[in-house]
Amino acid sequence: MSQSRETESMEYLLGQVCKLHHARAHVLLEELGLYRGQPRLLRALYEGEGITHGALADRLRVTPATITKMIQRMEKAGFVERRADRVDQRVSRVYLTGAGHGVRAAMDEALETLEEESLAGLTEAERGQLYQFLISVRDNLIRAVEGLPPQEPVKEMDRL
Repeated sequence: MSQSRETESMEYLLGQVCKLHHARAHVLLEELGLYRGQPRLLRALYEGEGITHGALADRLRVTPATITKMIQRMEKAGFVERRADRVDQRVSRVYLTGAGHGVRAAMDEALETLEEESLAGLTEAERGQLYQFLISVRDNLIRAVEGLPPQEPVKEMDRL
């Protein structure tokens, strides 16, 4: 593959976009004491606190080990706390702290800034098309990963 063809390939461009998006997200979220990925967990808790580790892992489509590490880090930062289940003491549930509730507006603003910076120069129609294209690409890849035929419906994923 020639150099110009390689730098224009979907793999290369998506890789570059993801890398730059992650770097910018890191800068914006770090100012709030958050790491990339943690806003999804916070949003899940804003929708309903008291979720178990397993339910959070399923909802965010990550491994239980990953969610445990995220919760530990966020607990240490003061955004969440774990409490034993009232009925089954072996189960812990995750709740927001005052800081977890308090960071919501600033987090939403940081993520809105990231989106606006990322999509600057695109019209509303182009933004809508881009989202539809990305959803189609995502759904195609889900089908491929899950071994589904091309036309089979894709499971609904949380859009956190």
